[in-house]
Amino acid sequence: QVQLVESGGGLVQPGGSLRLSCVASTTFFSINAMGWYRQTPGKERELVATITNDGSTNYGDSVKGRFSISRDNAKNTVALQMNSLKPEDTGVYYCHASVNLYVAAWGQGTLVTVSS
Repeated sequence: QVQLVESGGGLVQPGGSLRLSCVASTTFFSINAMGWYRQTPGKERELVATITNDGSTNYGDSVKGRFSISRDNAKNTVALQMNSLKPEDTGVYYCHASVNLYVAAWGQGTLVTVSS
């Protein structure tokens, strides 16, 4: 099993920065991919960024150039550095981890609010 705990959400002004963190607890030897998704008001959950255990990254189009994902495989942690935040980045951010095709988990979500 995999359990995820997120932290770092909050209120920030437009143009500001926030850093989200997620720690995975697992009995598996390693986690394949970790990432962040978000649910913004009126929209379906969407990809923010993912990173594999070899460091390959993928970003949603709306965050490219502003957000950066990183992970520490030894500690089973993943972080999302969010810069130049916009009001449309407001939403609940969910950490995701997949061990293989059959084992994956979601965190409980952390709220990010971008507002003046």
